[in-house]
Amino acid sequence: QAQLVESGGGLVQPGGSLRLSCAASGFRLSVNTMAWYRQAPGKQREFVASITLGSNTNYADSVKGRFTISRDIAKNTVYLQMNNLKPADTAVYYCNAPLTNTWGQGTQVTVSS
Repeated sequence: QAQLVESGGGLVQPGGSLRLSCAASGFRLSVNTMAWYRQAPGKQREFVASITLGSNTNYADSVKGRFTISRDIAKNTVYLQMNNLKPADTAVYYCNAPLTNTWGQGTQVTVSS
Protein backbone atom coordinates (compact mmCIF):
# COMPACT_ATOMS: atom_id res chain seq x y z
CA GLN A 1 0.00 0.00 0.00
CA ALA A 2 1.35 3.40 -1.01
CA GLN A 3 2.15 5.68 1.90
CA LEU A 4 3.78 9.09 2.35
CA VAL A 5 5.11 10.45 5.63
CA GLU A 6 6.17 14.10 5.92
CA SER A 7 8.53 15.55 8.50
CA GLY A 8 10.64 18.63 9.11
CA GLY A 9 8.01 21.26 9.86
CA GLY A 10 8.23 23.66 12.76
CA LEU A 11 8.36 27.25 13.91
CA VAL A 12 10.82 29.56 12.18
CA GLN A 13 11.37 33.31 12.11
CA PRO A 14 10.82 35.32 8.92
CA GLY A 15 13.84 34.97 6.67
CA GLY A 16 14.67 31.56 8.07
CA SER A 17 14.88 28.17 6.38
CA LEU A 18 13.38 24.71 6.77
CA ARG A 19 13.72 21.48 4.86
CA LEU A 20 10.71 19.22 4.62
CA SER A 21 11.07 15.52 3.91
CA CYS A 22 8.55 13.08 2.48
CA ALA A 23 9.39 9.40 2.83
CA ALA A 24 7.55 7.10 0.45
CA SER A 25 6.75 3.43 0.91
CA GLY A 26 4.84 0.98 -1.22
CA PHE A 27 5.96 2.58 -4.48
CA ARG A 28 9.08 4.03 -6.06
CA LEU A 29 9.70 7.74 -6.45
CA SER A 30 11.74 7.05 -9.57
CA VAL A 31 8.61 6.20 -11.56
CA ASN A 32 6.35 8.87 -10.15
CA THR A 33 5.92 12.60 -10.40
CA MET A 34 5.85 14.01 -6.88
CA ALA A 35 4.45 17.27 -5.58
CA TRP A 36 4.11 19.45 -2.52
CA TYR A 37 0.94 21.33 -1.63
CA ARG A 38 0.04 23.53 1.30
CA GLN A 39 -3.10 24.65 3.07
CA ALA A 40 -3.30 27.74 5.23
CA PRO A 41 -6.08 28.23 7.80
CA GLY A 42 -9.33 29.14 6.09
CA LYS A 43 -7.88 28.70 2.60
CA GLN A 44 -7.97 26.03 -0.06
CA ARG A 45 -5.10 23.66 -0.56
CA GLU A 46 -2.70 25.06 -3.16
CA PHE A 47 0.10 23.74 -5.33
CA VAL A 48 3.65 24.56 -4.22
CA ALA A 49 6.09 22.52 -6.31
CA SER A 50 6.48 19.35 -8.36
CA ILE A 51 9.23 17.20 -9.81
CA THR A 52 8.69 14.89 -12.79
CA LEU A 53 10.19 11.56 -13.78
CA GLY A 54 12.76 13.46 -15.82
CA SER A 55 13.56 15.72 -12.85
CA ASN A 56 11.84 18.71 -14.37
CA THR A 57 10.61 21.03 -11.65
CA ASN A 58 7.72 23.44 -11.45
CA TYR A 59 6.90 26.01 -8.78
CA ALA A 60 4.09 28.27 -7.75
CA ASP A 61 4.91 31.90 -8.48
CA SER A 62 4.73 32.71 -4.78
CA VAL A 63 7.68 30.43 -3.96
CA LYS A 64 9.88 30.68 -7.06
CA GLY A 65 13.44 31.52 -6.19
CA ARG A 66 12.93 30.60 -2.53
CA PHE A 67 11.86 26.93 -2.53
CA THR A 68 13.58 23.95 -4.14
CA ILE A 69 12.09 20.50 -4.64
CA SER A 70 14.42 17.52 -4.97
CA ARG A 71 14.46 13.78 -4.42
CA ASP A 72 16.82 11.03 -3.32
CA ILE A 73 15.94 7.89 -5.27
CA ALA A 74 18.06 5.67 -3.02
CA LYS A 75 16.21 6.89 0.06
CA ASN A 76 12.85 7.00 -1.75
CA THR A 77 12.40 10.47 -0.29
CA VAL A 78 11.40 13.82 -1.75
CA TYR A 79 12.43 17.12 -0.16
CA LEU A 80 11.32 20.71 -0.11
CA GLN A 81 14.03 23.19 0.82
CA MET A 82 12.41 26.44 1.88
CA ASN A 83 14.52 29.58 2.22
CA ASN A 84 13.70 33.18 3.04
CA LEU A 85 10.45 32.10 4.62
CA LYS A 86 7.65 34.61 5.04
CA PRO A 87 4.62 34.68 7.34
CA ALA A 88 2.48 34.02 4.25
CA ASP A 89 4.20 30.62 3.96
CA THR A 90 2.54 29.49 7.19
CA ALA A 91 0.49 26.40 6.37
CA VAL A 92 0.24 22.66 6.66
CA TYR A 93 2.43 21.19 3.93
CA TYR A 94 1.41 17.97 2.21
CA CYS A 95 3.33 15.57 0.01
CA ASN A 96 1.44 14.12 -2.96
CA ALA A 97 1.91 11.37 -5.52
CA PRO A 98 -0.56 12.32 -8.27
CA LEU A 99 -0.42 9.00 -10.13
CA THR A 100 -1.83 7.10 -7.16
CA ASN A 101 -3.60 10.09 -5.56
CA THR A 102 -1.65 9.42 -2.39
CA TRP A 103 -1.33 12.11 0.27
CA GLY A 104 0.71 12.35 3.41
CA GLN A 105 -0.66 13.44 6.77
CA GLY A 106 0.90 16.89 6.52
CA THR A 107 3.47 18.81 8.53
CA GLN A 108 2.91 22.23 10.06
CA VAL A 109 5.12 25.15 9.07
CA THR A 110 4.74 28.36 11.06
CA VAL A 111 6.67 31.49 10.15
CA SER A 112 6.47 34.08 12.90
CA SER A 113 8.63 36.39 14.95
